[in-house]
Amino acid sequence: MVQLAKLWDQALAGSRNTRFADLIRLAEAFGFRLRRISGSHHILAHPKVGRPLNLQPGADGKAKPYQVRQFIDMVEEFGLSLKGHE
Repeated sequence: MVQLAKLWDQALAGSRNTRFADLIRLAEAFGFRLRRISGSHHILAHPKVGRPLNLQPGADGKAKPYQVRQFIDMVEEFGLSLKGHE
């Protein structure tokens, strides 16, 4: 598996090839917790963030680029840090 710091760097660089499973793993490393799955919708929550993060895989198993951007925006807006890299 790809290192979390490398995944974060790829996301920040705008990679359109982020695997959905890697995005979930990255979100969990930033402190998000999976609250529920409804169909293909994975709803995650973070104690510092007042709104849920809704992620769905694309047909190719990749993360949707606009959802990767939403995740990055949440991390930056709320000043979240990668666990072990505070």
